[in-house]
Amino acid sequence: MISMKMLICGKGGSGKSTLTALLAQQYEQKGKDVVVVDTDESNLGLHRFLGVNPPTDLMDHMGGKQELMGKMMSAMKSSEGMMNMQLFEKVWKIQDIPSACISENGRVKLVSIGKIHQAGEGCACPMGFIAKQFLKNLKLASDEMVIVDTEAGLEHFGRGVEEGTDAVLMVLDPSYESVLLAKKAADMTASMKLPMYFVLNKVTPEIASQMKKELPVEKIIGEIPLDQDILAAGLSGKTLSGFSSAIEPVVQNIVSVTMNS
Repeated sequence: MISMKMLICGKGGSGKSTLTALLAQQYEQKGKDVVVVDTDESNLGLHRFLGVNPPTDLMDHMGGKQELMGKMMSAMKSSEGMMNMQLFEKVWKIQDIPSACISENGRVKLVSIGKIHQAGEGCACPMGFIAKQFLKNLKLASDEMVIVDTEAGLEHFGRGVEEGTDAVLMVLDPSYESVLLAKKAADMTASMKLPMYFVLNKVTPEIASQMKKELPVEKIIGEIPLDQDILAAGLSGKTLSGFSSAIEPVVQNIVSVTMNS
């Protein structure tokens, strides 16, 4: 693999942001410049996992939600308006992303698409539209990697965000809902001809064995045990740094599989 845009998905609380931060560290150690794209409009803590300050939302830099909603409403007046609407006049490289919209920690960069800030401000559709076009428009060099941390569930599939990515990595916690979502997501990625992998999170060997009975085993590339240090970091909002002896080989295997897919 030369470069990749990988989307991380899963149910709420499954560990998407945790895995995103762990993978970003590992890809950086492999010599990659990593851009983490936060497309979850309600995730307020990812920047702390990465050890950076919140960047300016890309949507705000592009005029804000109301301006974008106005453009979208105008485009909807014609049958092909939304299909032909383009937010970017040219292909972007990472260095073309506005500096205010990037926060950096070493070779790891964070870009936030947009957040819900006020009650009653309206739906998150404009953010999904930006995310889809941003990812499709971004061109990577050979030493660059994009990891997309999505909102909970499957809404990003409906918005077409996956169209701008090269692979999907789904995080599953030990729950019936996670298994159901995984099966549905697998069908969707197959229809899009996208590679898909599963990572089982917060599991014991016994629970992992039970989950494997419901899932295609060949898609499972990692089993992450419940880790007290990660739980503590998540509760306190601290930067995730380093790996426990139980987690390091799991994360390394995930990176190895995805880099060679």
